Amino acid sequence: MQVLIIGGTGTLGRQIAKTAVDYGHDVRCMVRRPRNASYLQEWGCELTQGDLLYERDIENSLDGIEAVIDSSTSRPDDPRSIYETDWQGKLNLFRACEAKGVSRVVFLSLLAAEKFRNVPLMDIKFCTEKLLEQSNLDYTILQGAAFMQGVVGQFAIPILDSQAVWISGSSSRIAYMNTQDMAKFAVMALIRQETIRKTFPVVGPKPWTANELVSLCESFSNKKARVLRVSPFLISVAKSLVSFFESTLNVAERLAFSEVSGSGLSLDAPMSQTYEAFGLNPSETTDMESYIREYYDLILKRLREMEKDLNREEKKKLPF
Repeated sequence: MQVLIIGGTGTLGRQIAKTAVDYGHDVRCMVRRPRNASYLQEWGCELTQGDLLYERDIENSLDGIEAVIDSSTSRPDDPRSIYETDWQGKLNLFRACEAKGVSRVVFLSLLAAEKFRNVPLMDIKFCTEKLLEQSNLDYTILQGAAFMQGVVGQFAIPILDSQAVWISGSSSRIAYMNTQDMAKFAVMALIRQETIRKTFPVVGPKPWTANELVSLCESFSNKKARVLRVSPFLISVAKSLVSFFESTLNVAERLAFSEVSGSGLSLDAPMSQTYEAFGLNPSETTDMESYIREYYDLILKRLREMEKDLNREEKKKLPF
């Protein structure tokens, strides 16, 4: 198929782009900065420059397209409000799809978005789901929880580098999924009639609390974590302070997401019907233990190779 991917430079989007090419699709990625996306071209993707806030950009990117996969979301450094960037962008994208006759749409949403309408990102995901349900588009909605790649930055690297690990509130149990696995669901939706105009949870094999992830990283890194627990009240105060200033509005919206991860609500769901509908094998999905073990095996091997070329003073700075 001729597929347009929105958000192709993101953590998940780039995996979707690569997987779609590997599955034999002709892939076009609409990106804001083509110079920063040359790797997508190297994988076989066509690049088109555009921004979801400009309808003309979307219309040009949709020329000749049969299906759209939307994994886009605003970046933390985006100066605009997430409501302006994400919500207006979704409205523009789906209106353009209907106008251009591109009916097949795969949308990457978030699990339990309806329960956290006070969190801007979750509110936008929920509203976008409702927008698609009320449209004439042949949509498939995939509700994810969180990425295993995020565990590396939040837990694995700080523990290895003897830095503090921050945990807030009552840690939720989260069924993290590898972005490579989630990408398979997004791409398989294109050819599975069973997924049209339906919503599916797409989560990892097992939910994890922050404490369990700390213990897992400690066991594979042979390092003791330094855990700092942050009161939800302090986060709410910080959110309130930065929201006074327009230039930090995006920061406040990001801080609000801590209400989800620290809510105590389990972000998990049964996956048997999802695997059946998408024709994928659950035994091929990455589990957290394997993911973290592979990460530490790789990074520690590289660090030891570097150690051979360092002098005594430099060796003292290594995190092992």
